[in-house]
Amino acid sequence: MNIDHWRGFFGWCTMINLGLYLISAIPLLFMIQWASELHAGLLHVDAESVRKEYFSYLANYKLLLIVFNLVPYAALRIMCRRQSES
Repeated sequence: MNIDHWRGFFGWCTMINLGLYLISAIPLLFMIQWASELHAGLLHVDAESVRKEYFSYLANYKLLLIVFNLVPYAALRIMCRRQSES
C-alpha cells in the first residue's frame, strides 16, 4: 500500500469517528437533563456524577479521535503535498 491509500484510510476513519462523536454529543447537548436522570436511576448514582461521566466520555473520545485519526491524516496530507512538490 502506498501513502495515498493510507491517507484515504485515515481520512475515512476520521470522518466516521467524527460522525459517531457528533451522534453522541448532539443528543446529549439537548437532552442532558433527561439522559442523566435516566442513567442515574438505572445505575443508582446521582445525576451530577452521570453528567461528569458524559463529559469524560466525550473528552476522551475526542482526544482519541484527534490523536489516532486526525493527526496521522494531517501528517500524510503534508507528506503527499511535499512529494508532489519534489
